[in-house]
Amino acid sequence: MIVYGQTIEKRAFEAATGWTFKPEGACKAETCIPLPFPTDTDALPAIALADAMNLPLAHEPQAKLWAMGPDSIGGRALSSAKAPELQLPDIDGNEFKLSSLKGKKVLVYAWAPY
Repeated sequence: MIVYGQTIEKRAFEAATGWTFKPEGACKAETCIPLPFPTDTDALPAIALADAMNLPLAHEPQAKLWAMGPDSIGGRALSSAKAPELQLPDIDGNEFKLSSLKGKKVLVYAWAPY
């Protein structure tokens, strides 16, 4: 989401992200993140919002705009604890489905060379 200036319009943020603002904070489904500033205004502080919700935020000073990224796995709150179906070859070349481990604790380690 592109943000012009240091504030973000509350309705625009809700429409773009699916988060809504309630007395308990920013909420999506069953998940709520407490916010350290009032949300009863039309404009919210973009930097404080991104910081409180652990959203990525990039600034382009010449264009006077900010790019705010979506909520992610690395954030404080997950919108779901359900992993996507992964099907990859195992070390012997046989197809392996992550769902075959349902009900067990699993650590998924991913690495990329880029």
